[in-house]
Amino acid sequence: MIHILCFGDSNTYGYKPDGTGRFDENTRWTGLLQKKLGTEFRVIEEGLCGRTTVFQDEFREGRRGVDAIGTIVETHNPIDVLIIMLGTNDCKSRYGASAGIIAKGLEQIIVKAREKSSQKFKLLVISPIHLGKGVGDEAFDPEFDSDSERVSLNLAKEYKKVSEANDVLFLDASTYATPSSIDREHMDEAGHQALADGIFNILQKNYTDFSLD
Repeated sequence: MIHILCFGDSNTYGYKPDGTGRFDENTRWTGLLQKKLGTEFRVIEEGLCGRTTVFQDEFREGRRGVDAIGTIVETHNPIDVLIIMLGTNDCKSRYGASAGIIAKGLEQIIVKAREKSSQKFKLLVISPIHLGKGVGDEAFDPEFDSDSERVSLNLAKEYKKVSEANDVLFLDASTYATPSSIDREHMDEAGHQALADGIFNILQKNYTDFSLD
C-alpha cells in the first residue's frame, strides 16, 4: 500500500463555492485521485478551511500549517508521497505578505515534514489557483483585496523556486483550474476534476519506482 498525504486548505477540504458545505468524495480532487490510483494506494485527506503556511488567524485557532504538519505526518507515518497545496489564505490583506514571504513559509513546512517523517518520502508542491478578480468585494470575501489578487498571481513563480531548491516536484494549479464565479475563491466540480487529472498525470510521469495504473 502506497500512502499519499494531501495537506492543504479549503480547496483540499472540498469547500463548496456556494457555502453549503463540502463536496463529497466523488467530487473533491482528493477522492477523484483515489479513484484514479486504485486500491493499491491510500489518499489521506488533510484539508482545513483557513489554513495558512505560517500566519496565525486571530479568529480561528490551529490554522498555521507549520504547527500542524509535524503532528499530521507523525499521525500517518509512514507516508510515501506528500502533496502540499497552501497559500491562498496567506494572501489575506491583514497579513500583508508578499509571494516571496509566503513561499518562505511553505519551505518551513517542507523542512518540518521531513524532520518528522519516519522515512524518506516524495513531495509534490502545488501552487494554488488564483484568486478571482473582485474576490474582496463586499458580497464576496472582504478578508481579501486587490493586493491579495496580485500576490496570488505571483505564488507559482516563488513556489517553483522553493521546489527547485528543495528538489521536489512542482505543479501550478492555476493551469488546470480557476475559482468559481460564485465566490471567486474556491474550485467548482469541474475544477476539482481537472486538478485531479493534473496531479495524477504528474505523479504517473515522474514517480517511476512505483506503479500508477
